[in-house]
Amino acid sequence: MKNRIVEASIIAIGIIFLGLFIRSGIKIFSQKDRAVEVKGLAEMEVPANKVICPILYKDLGNDLAQLYVDLNKKNQAIISFIKENGIQENEISVSAPEIVDREAERFTENKSPYRYNLTSVITVSTQNVDKVLALMSRQAELLKQGIAVTVNNYSVRYEYTKLNEIKPQMIEEATKNARKAAEKFAKDSGSKLGKIKSATQGQFIISDRDENTPYIKNIRVVSTITYYLED
Repeated sequence: MKNRIVEASIIAIGIIFLGLFIRSGIKIFSQKDRAVEVKGLAEMEVPANKVICPILYKDLGNDLAQLYVDLNKKNQAIISFIKENGIQENEISVSAPEIVDREAERFTENKSPYRYNLTSVITVSTQNVDKVLALMSRQAELLKQGIAVTVNNYSVRYEYTKLNEIKPQMIEEATKNARKAAEKFAKDSGSKLGKIKSATQGQFIISDRDENTPYIKNIRVVSTITYYLED
């Protein structure tokens, strides 16, 4: 009889401890299951540090050989003008000219007195963005030499190539902003912010600040971080 009482007591005590362990386990599990996902934004404006600028001009005529002679003279004049504005020779490239023979186009009626339409493109690729901007503002000076060049703002490409240098700073800022949002949520919900459950770094996006200043870039990144919440 006594043995049965002892065995029953042991079983009862075991059940009590098992219940406590289960209760504790459920509490821990529920705490780990409580989390908040937040996003942190970081933005920065930087000047472009590289520009690719095509400069083109057109010429008309009926004598193809003479057009080529004039082409070489005008190319040299344009290149000299570019160099005078601080651009190095190795930053200048000349493309093969595009020539349209209007009489060879079967389905186009040639109402122009000129048979040949020649287009030449000289491209400047440099990190001296300010010098190119200054050059573009003075392109009308070539008109004094009888050369009408065109620099289309939509064809000029401005780039920022030093993203790796500012990535750590922007990621740190995005993470801080995400934590601020998480702390506010935890406070409003009567909880405390725990450790990071997961984190994802968003893609860095580089865009023009606006259509009028494409040489100023806006860089942004959004980090997504999930924090545990604690009582």
